[in-house]
Amino acid sequence: MKLPLRGIIPPVVTPLLNNNEIDQQGLENLIEHLVLGGVHGIFLLGTTGEATNLSYQLRKEFIEKACALVNKRIHIVVGITDTSFDGSLEIAETAKNAGADALVIAAPYYVPISQDEMVEYLEDLVPKLPLPFLMYNMPSCTKMHMSLETVKKAKELGAIGIKDSSGDLAYLYSLIEEFKGSPDFSIIAGSEIFLPETIFNGGHGAVAGGANLFPRLFVDLYEASMARNLTKIALLREKVIQIENKIYNVGKNSSKYIKSIKCALSGMGICNDYVAHPFRKFNELERKQIELNLKELNESF
Repeated sequence: MKLPLRGIIPPVVTPLLNNNEIDQQGLENLIEHLVLGGVHGIFLLGTTGEATNLSYQLRKEFIEKACALVNKRIHIVVGITDTSFDGSLEIAETAKNAGADALVIAAPYYVPISQDEMVEYLEDLVPKLPLPFLMYNMPSCTKMHMSLETVKKAKELGAIGIKDSSGDLAYLYSLIEEFKGSPDFSIIAGSEIFLPETIFNGGHGAVAGGANLFPRLFVDLYEASMARNLTKIALLREKVIQIENKIYNVGKNSSKYIKSIKCALSGMGICNDYVAHPFRKFNELERKQIELNLKELNESF
């Protein structure tokens, strides 16, 4: 894998038929949709992929099937975050054997850990990892916002980059500034709306959930940002804002982001909209709203 990792790397949803079964046809459709859309890589088993809701067996099956379908056409990174140390290593080994390129590590969740505990965790975990790894700062889910010092320690241990989903633009800028002298260390925005600012200031790309739906839009935004085409950026960013308003904001509860993307993919005929327990897919009224909003988006795009 050429470093630094760059471009649009969608956090892929996990297409499901039920709580124990992958939607095989849906997964095939989704992978082809993304590859044809020009994305530079995919991120399996992230927040959008419902990783923490899936059994180890289902996670392993998903990794193996997705890697086989991609067949080395684009990069694959795999989330291994878990409350179980050995469980993380188990998923890491599956990712390596399936042909993934790198792993992604967030802070173990439920009981929030300290910065020092995170560093100590990495010191124990990293020597056992079979692949390169990126850090994943996701304080809304882990309740731990990685300090610059923690990220620096992670880099010293071998991290090849960080995905920042804090939504804190000042923090994102501080990461870019801190590691600007490290050309092989990727700074990837988890907040897709920050993509142009990330690129302008020396970052490398975005893990954009909306790219599950409209991969070419986000690839175009990345390329426009690389070219500093401000007119095109303004036009494309307005479309990204429409996706947030018309897709992500349908429904209620924190899970609505995952449900809305899956529901929209179902409406596009790409994959099933089943979401893993404890979540439940959108009701009929919410699905109709998504279908209506998708039609409006397609007409305006």
